[in-house]
Order: sequence, then structure tokens, then C-alpha cells
Amino acid sequence: MLVVFVGIVGAFRLSIMAVSNNKARAGAIALANERLEYIRSLSYDSIGTAGGIPPGAIPQTETVSLNDVSYTRRTFVSYEDDPGDGLAGADSNGIVTDFKAVKSSVSWQSRDGTHTITLVSRLSPPGVESAVPGGTLAFDVVNASLDPVSSAQVRIVNAGLSPAIDMTTYTDTDGTASVLGAPPGSGYAITVTKSGYSTAQTYGIDATNTNPIPGHLGVALNQTTPATFAIDVLSSKTIETYTPVTRSTTTESFATDTNIASSSNITVVAGVARLTAPFGDYLSSGTLISTTVSTSSLSAWKTLSWSANEPPGTDVFFRVYDGSGVAPIPDAMIPGNSAGITSSPIDLINVSTSTYGGLMVHATLTTNDASTTPSIDAWSIALDAGPHPLPNLPFLMTGAKTIGTTAGGALIYKYDQQLSSGSAGRVTASNLEWDAYTLAVAASSGYDVSSACNPQPESLAPGTSQTTRLFLKPHTTNSLLIDVKNVSGAVIPNASVRLYRGAYDTTIPSDGCGGALFSGLAAGTVGSGNAYSIDISASGYQAYTSTEVNVSGTSRLSVILN
Repeated sequence: MLVVFVGIVGAFRLSIMAVSNNKARAGAIALANERLEYIRSLSYDSIGTAGGIPPGAIPQTETVSLNDVSYTRRTFVSYEDDPGDGLAGADSNGIVTDFKAVKSSVSWQSRDGTHTITLVSRLSPPGVESAVPGGTLAFDVVNASLDPVSSAQVRIVNAGLSPAIDMTTYTDTDGTASVLGAPPGSGYAITVTKSGYSTAQTYGIDATNTNPIPGHLGVALNQTTPATFAIDVLSSKTIETYTPVTRSTTTESFATDTNIASSSNITVVAGVARLTAPFGDYLSSGTLISTTVSTSSLSAWKTLSWSANEPPGTDVFFRVYDGSGVAPIPDAMIPGNSAGITSSPIDLINVSTSTYGGLMVHATLTTNDASTTPSIDAWSIALDAGPHPLPNLPFLMTGAKTIGTTAGGALIYKYDQQLSSGSAGRVTASNLEWDAYTLAVAASSGYDVSSACNPQPESLAPGTSQTTRLFLKPHTTNSLLIDVKNVSGAVIPNASVRLYRGAYDTTIPSDGCGGALFSGLAAGTVGSGNAYSIDISASGYQAYTSTEVNVSGTSRLSVILN
């Protein structure tokens, strides 16, 4: 019974909806017909819309209620060129405003969305067509790939004419739209957009933008004013700010035994761990197991190193275990680990941080002479931790597209916004158009960019979501950030970057983003004769050397290695 009645209710609901929509549709058709019949009753010269081309008294948009349904009625009137006597410049009599086309659209809302009906009529002038004193506005709307964009909205505003113009038209399947009979004059402000797309427009002259690009359009008598606008699907960009990855070292100096999880036949005395000699003779072997070494935001394991005293006939073996001390790290990650390693340091770079969030050190001490013993003075594990989110960092994001220049010739960028990374160290800028965006951190923030895996500027494609991570260190008056890349633009990590001048000589490796930041520098420029020099080398690449490196304020240099 439930199945039957649910089906009946569904069918009843659909039938009610169909009846309601049919009723509303009938009302919409009546309203559209009413508007067309009214227009047909007017003289040809008076047919036009308020603020439109041609001008008239008919409102472009109005709300009408009929049979308890609220409708939006839109009326669009335009001059059209009849192909029968030739189009545009090929027109046989030179008159392109051959007739008027009227479109009456009526929309209404229902439970299943918005519905629209449209009626179109052609109205010809009485007698012979006559020229309209005006020009033509011709628009091409394309996307980032220069393909046509159909159904793009083109708004045309000119408050300086009488009557004032404020009208909207749409592009066809070829991405074109034209307005015939536009009154001659300057100051036509054009705005082009589409739902989910970026906006393109013309700009007027003001106190800031003294040379707008593109400027408002002008129309000349019997002339065509062409214009091309580019719009595309909007994108978003997420910016995350971090303090950089830092190297830390956990050292066991055996000052106490608090970091020893367990031991066998080992005593810790005066900062030395050695085999036990309970009756004057040393035992043949002993083991020492550390507590777990771990950290928050573990980025990479680096090395295990130690200092030991191994007289002849004695040995010290080290093995690295997981954080629970149950299983040794596989030999695939640490070659020879299962048998024990006697040479310091041990490379831990291949140990997975996701699988092994903690490590334990197992040391085995052996002797073949009852009167001699090995000992361990200290051991240490180096690791990288981070990055850690850096909250509330202010930064400037600027696009490459410009809309004009100031009186002094400075560029005015279409997108130029001050943003903040917020309490979580992360902010998303939405509704961005495709462009190449540059992120800049002001010195007043107290930080300098120490590394950026995403090269600046960074191109943002249409209809995409992009994440950019910035790593920052405390600001110094003069600093130099060097990016090391290959010829294809990929970053080169672990390159040796040496910066030197006089007594200053520092070498640091490039990080995972190919960046090397030198902070706290004295200023130096080529013109003053105190420029810095750099030497950069990386395995498999030709070395790079330069003696002309400028450092002044927050400086940056990109180096390409072949």
C-alpha cells in the first residue's frame, strides 16, 4: 500500500506542477503578445526603449503580476541590417538600419527553476527606408584561447548623451554583438561579462587613471567602432604562509640516563656509556636502547651520528628501530641496518616520515678482551621539522594585467589587493580572472620570503584552483633570496649556493623549493664597487658564477643552471 500511495502522490504532485506551469506559461505568452501588440500600435519612429538604441518610452525591464504570478518582462529593440540589399559596407544604398527587431521576453519562477518565453517581431518603416544619423558599435567577445564566447552580456552606458543610454545586449554564437544607429559621441562605457566568467570593460579618465586602457569608446557618424573584449571562466587561488622547515638535533650526551629506555650490561658514568664490569672483567657484549625520538610537523629524517671509543678488539654497532622499538627500519631505507652499522653518520633521508613518525636507537657494544671495553660518548639524530603555519601575515597580490597609467607613467594594475593569511595561515582569493599573479610581503610585516615553491609571478589558468605556499623568516634590512632552477623552469633542491664579499663568505644548500635566503647582509651594488659574488653548483649541472650581485633591501635573484 505504501509503494502504491507514494507513486500516486508523486504523480499527483507532477500533475499539479504541470498545470501550474501551463497556467503560468499561458500568462507569459499573453504578456509578451500584449507588449508586441502595443509596439505595433506605435509609429515607427517612436518604437524604442528607455535608455536604449533606438530610444523610446518603452521600459527595458518591468515587473508584472498576472493571475497571482509575478513575471519579469524585458523588451529589446534594435536596428537590423537586411541582407537583401547587402550587409554593412556592401549595402547597395548605404543604409544599414533597414528595419527594427523587437524581442519581448517574459520570465517567471516555479519550483523547478526559471522559465522564459520569448516572442520576436520585425517592424519595417513605412515607405522607403531612411538613414539613421548614427554609427555602429561592433563587439567581439573571446576567451583566453581567443575562441568566441556566446551569450555574453554587453552593457552600454553613456550618460553624456540626450537621451542617456543604458542598455544591454548579448553576443551570438560567433561571440559578436552589434548596435546600429548609435548616436555620435564619446564616452560609451562598455562592460562585458557572463555568469561564472570574468569581467572586461572600458575605463574613463579620472585623477588616478589619466591614461585608461582601454578607454571609453566613441561613435562617429556613419562609421563602425569595433572593440574586442576577453573574458573567461573565473578561478581561485589559495595562499598559505609558513615559517620554513628548520633543522633540529636530538643529542644524547649521557649526562643522565633519563633518555635511555632500557639497557643490558651497560653503565652510564660521567657522560660515558660503557660495558659493565661487575667483577673486574668486562662482559663480551651489552645493549643500549634510547627513548623514542619524534617531533611535531616532522618533515624529514636526516642523519644519526655518534662519538665512540673503540679500542682494538672492540666494536660498537648501531641499528635504527621504529618508534615502538619492535622492528628495525628495513635495509631498503637504511642499507645494512639489520646487521648493524659501525660507521658514523648513518643517512636517514630515505626513512619514510609517514610510516615512521618516531625512531629509537639501538646500540650494541662488544669486546673480545675481558680487560678492554668500548664506550659511547654521545649520539645525535638530526631531523627537519615544519613548516608551521604563520597566521595573520599581510601581503600584496598583484596581477600582470593593467588598465592604464598614472600621470607619472606608473602602471595601474587590474588586480592589486592587500590580503591577509588569517588566523589559520591560509586565505583563498575567489573570482579571479586568468592572469599572472605576484605575491609580495612588505617589510612592515616583519618577515621576508625565504622560499616559494611556486615561482613568482605564477600564471593562473581559467577555471582552475591553485595553491601557493610562501615560507618566511624574520625581516632584515638587507637580504637576498636566490632561486635555483633548470632550463625548463623546475627548481633544483640541494644545490650549493655560496655568497661572498670580503670577509663575508657563506654557503647554504637550496631548499626543496630551490631557494636559498641570505639574511642580515650589508648592502652592496655593482655601481658602488661593493657587489657580492655567487658560486652555485649542483650535481649534473654546469656551475654558475657571477661577480655582479646587487643586494639592497629585500633582493631576489633567479639563476638558471644548464
